[in-house]
Amino acid sequence: MKVKGFTAAAVQAGIRYQGRLDLGLIYSEVPAVTVGMFTTNTVQAAPVVLGKKRLLNGKAQAVLVNSGNANACTGEQGMEAALRTGGLAADALAIDEELVQVASTGVIGEQLNTDPFVRAVPELVSSLREDGFDDLAQAIMTTDTVPKTSSASVEINGVEVNLLGVAKGAGMIMPDMATMLCFVVTDAQIPFSVLNAIVSAGVEQSFNLITVDGDTSTNDTVLVMANGAAETPWLDEENQDGVKIFTEALHKIFKDLALQIVSDGEGTTKVVTIRVVGARSKDEAMSGAQTIANSALVKTAFFGEDANWGRIIAALGRSGCQFQPERVSIAFDHVVMVKNGLGCGKEAEKKASKVLQQKEFTVTVDLRDGSERAEVFTTDLTCDYVKINADYRS
Repeated sequence: MKVKGFTAAAVQAGIRYQGRLDLGLIYSEVPAVTVGMFTTNTVQAAPVVLGKKRLLNGKAQAVLVNSGNANACTGEQGMEAALRTGGLAADALAIDEELVQVASTGVIGEQLNTDPFVRAVPELVSSLREDGFDDLAQAIMTTDTVPKTSSASVEINGVEVNLLGVAKGAGMIMPDMATMLCFVVTDAQIPFSVLNAIVSAGVEQSFNLITVDGDTSTNDTVLVMANGAAETPWLDEENQDGVKIFTEALHKIFKDLALQIVSDGEGTTKVVTIRVVGARSKDEAMSGAQTIANSALVKTAFFGEDANWGRIIAALGRSGCQFQPERVSIAFDHVVMVKNGLGCGKEAEKKASKVLQQKEFTVTVDLRDGSERAEVFTTDLTCDYVKINADYRS
């Protein structure tokens, strides 16, 4: 898909590895209304610090992103590198450097060598094209095994509006801006205040509901750019129907990309929905779901296809969620394993073990104590996850 007024490109800059795309660029023909959501980690990479500062005016025209080096925990030198690389892109594009967002992903704690950028940015700019987003998706991969893209085309007030998103993420994935990068471009015409509300709500319903390993990164970034090239009527408070259509499309892209990240989790063989229902409050339901989803014991049981419900209720018990153990029910898909706090026997366990042999399944925990619910998307924890992360820097 092409989005009016946007182009993208990627090149092999040799930032860390040779022979692979590792430097990407998104460019809008005009400054775009831009909303950013960033990591909640106290330790924040130089691109995140710079990006947050530059987005105070709600505008951006380009995004320069590299893989192989996170430019995190790099001090003043790291900030100088972020400024310099963004400046290289601004000069090559002939735009104000304050309109350039920079993003990085890769190894933490190593200084970012800007020499590859000096050599590669001119080629990067000359390679910009409308259909360059697939290359961009490949350039931002680290331990990802597949590129991640999602798009939508909707009609708003008789005008076609396009949205296109790319993302990366496979490890260091945890709710509260899971470890990831995500860039979405759209030719819709929408004011910052409306777009900001839509993006914030969308992140809460997608990227903040996924976990692979319980770790939150220093570089997490979601950027959504709207350049108005479709020339729709403004999607504002007076155009609620248009806002609703746009919101549904953007949130669908967020959810799709979030689930692609979980499915590509490092070493993953299972994708599991943890659903807690019957809770007294939304916060308690979410606390229970997140604790179960992040439990190493629960996740290794999923990998071993062991219907060990004791690990699930034990995780629930330390989550801070208030419940009465003697009322809890637990089911794997349609197979009820626990009823009124007691196991349903060997036959139920045998059926549940078959459910765990599937690539995707749902664990439903019913507290029978209220009407609130929450769900989190998680993975199993495998031997390959350990291998990948044991030698990531080599």
